Amino acid sequence: MRRPLALGVALLVAVAGVAPGAAATGTRDFGRATLLKFASLPAETFVPGSEPSGAALGGTPSNGIVPPFADQPVQGFSGVVRNGDGTFEVLSDNGYGNKANSADFLLRIHRIAPDFASGGVDVLGGVTLTDPRGLVPFALTRPDRVLTGADFDVESITRVADGSYWLGDEFGPYLLHFDRAGRLLAAPVPLPGVFAPENPAGTPNLGSSKGFEGMAQSPDGKFLYPLLEGTVTGDAPGTLRVNEFDLARGKYTGQRYSYRLGSPDLAIGDMISVDRNRFLVIERDGGQGADAKVKRIYLADKRDRDRDGFLDKTLVADLLDIANPRRVGGFEGTFRFPFTTIEDVVILDDSTLGVLNDNNFPFSSGRTPGKADNNEFITIKLAERLHADPRVLR
Repeated sequence: MRRPLALGVALLVAVAGVAPGAAATGTRDFGRATLLKFASLPAETFVPGSEPSGAALGGTPSNGIVPPFADQPVQGFSGVVRNGDGTFEVLSDNGYGNKANSADFLLRIHRIAPDFASGGVDVLGGVTLTDPRGLVPFALTRPDRVLTGADFDVESITRVADGSYWLGDEFGPYLLHFDRAGRLLAAPVPLPGVFAPENPAGTPNLGSSKGFEGMAQSPDGKFLYPLLEGTVTGDAPGTLRVNEFDLARGKYTGQRYSYRLGSPDLAIGDMISVDRNRFLVIERDGGQGADAKVKRIYLADKRDRDRDGFLDKTLVADLLDIANPRRVGGFEGTFRFPFTTIEDVVILDDSTLGVLNDNNFPFSSGRTPGKADNNEFITIKLAERLHADPRVLR
């Protein structure tokens, strides 16, 4: 009697046009996204008249580029915020990959303007992050309290109603609150019970550089949802914690959600809000170029309709399989975004996303082997609408 029942369920799913794996939540993949626009910032772009950087790299060439550098690289975008005028704020991460080699990299928020007509990206300025009031409770690298990649590894950013920024850090992991001029407004907020190896306050139970890689803000501006990149010791492999933070109270609420990676060897690159219940999450492997296999954007729903204890996931875009019928950017056939780290997604309208890579200057070479990656900015049209909260579209 069980065989006919199983066949009946399979037939019902097939008739409904829903994949069997999606039947529990009533969701299905969006389908193939299409490349709309392409722009690129050259890898060797530096902040004019800034300070030397890269001394700890030892003069070893990477992808044809020899450090140290006379100025600060405009490097490695790990977070993005949309302005209302066609410009974007982008966050550079800790510099050259770890605490030990990034002491002369100054943490900075840049303002950029992609010029999709020419295919270029203009750097319009930015702010360097500082702690003039002495709010960081541990010793900083510099006596002038300018923050460096040896102090924090900033990987996510959101802007709140008063124009100030909240950043997610991986070394604590900490939440960091800065004003519009890049000045720290309060002491770093630790995540209770979670300690990265770079955090001197407790026994490490999180991998190095596995802290707050993504961070969403609720559309009503009341809560932050920072997402860890790594699994906390004792949690199931491939499970990532999303913690709710109350902005008015300045503390965590105790509410926690779980995001499950497609496999434990994958990582996330960013997370932003779509509405009060749904997020966009970049999920990726560590491959680049021809070795890149998983570079995806998922819609993650905290309502957990299948009751498995994890955010429900719907594939929104496969970044290695983007249609490009108009040969945007001079690329023919299927467009691939084949970078080691893709760490920026932003909603432009209800069916259009902006996506940027972290080029890990000068180490990554996903676009052309042996050549340092540029910072690329693409826009893609989704096959379906997001039905986003209007507040995130403003």
